[in-house]
Amino acid sequence: MKEKEKKYNDFGLGEKPETDGYRAVNKDGSFNIVKTNIPFFEKLNFFHNLVTMSWSHFFLYILIGYFVINILFASIYVAIGVENLTGTSGNTLLQEFTEAFFFSAQTITTLGYGRVAPIGIPANIVAAIESMLGLLTFALATGLLYGRFSKSRTKIKYSDIGVIAPYLDINGFMIRVVNPQKNELLEVNADLSVSFCKKDSQLREFHNLELERDMVFFFPSVWTIVHPIDESSPLYQMTQKEFQERDVEFIVMLKAFDESSSQTLYSRSSYKANEIVWGAKFTYLGEHDDGKLNIDVSGLNKYEKYKLQ
Repeated sequence: MKEKEKKYNDFGLGEKPETDGYRAVNKDGSFNIVKTNIPFFEKLNFFHNLVTMSWSHFFLYILIGYFVINILFASIYVAIGVENLTGTSGNTLLQEFTEAFFFSAQTITTLGYGRVAPIGIPANIVAAIESMLGLLTFALATGLLYGRFSKSRTKIKYSDIGVIAPYLDINGFMIRVVNPQKNELLEVNADLSVSFCKKDSQLREFHNLELERDMVFFFPSVWTIVHPIDESSPLYQMTQKEFQERDVEFIVMLKAFDESSSQTLYSRSSYKANEIVWGAKFTYLGEHDDGKLNIDVSGLNKYEKYKLQ
């Protein structure tokens, strides 16, 4: 039974940190793990990189690829002789290359204004190959663009801090989350776990934490996620000093259904011991105005001091 429990509590994040202050999950939800010494071709994943990179980098790569292909084919046209292209009037090598470049741009997009056209077998073969490459390339670029737009994204905002606050007749660990966008999230599930070093050991242990409420059907407002620190909690009777010494890290993950895209969204973040305020409660952010409940998202991290139980 103990062996099964050990396997269940291994989250795949590593049990032995190499340095103090190791963080398994960054604040933005990315894992703080870097894999090295992987063969170049084994780690290549063009689709993943192009779909997940920033929009500026994506369009930069598309632009670079467009110019590289046209420069390559323009060089081929110049190499076989621009006399094989009708309607060209360049006298210098640069002028010939420029005309070949723009002819290549027209061919790869299948635009074809008609002023310049290939004549002879070699030029027509190159133009046919380029037009086919253009069709495939633009189909691929369109698919990548659609993949970027259709990719489920969420911008759930987490409080920068967690608090240890009085809760009923005990204490509780609390964080606060809000969806700053207008898309409706339904059936939002929360999962909270904690890891810390074992006593007199550098090995880490992991625990899933029971929550006051681990699911809300609707998420139009702010949700305070609460873990009651009762006798069954692994945090029971742990002090603020122990949080620091044992390098406590909380990992929170949210799962929700996005009504706009009809997709399931995932979001995660983490909290280290130095990001937890003891003896504090989050300030209520709601304010009724003109029959509506206004939520001041800018106050997500506001708290008031309270005496712990």
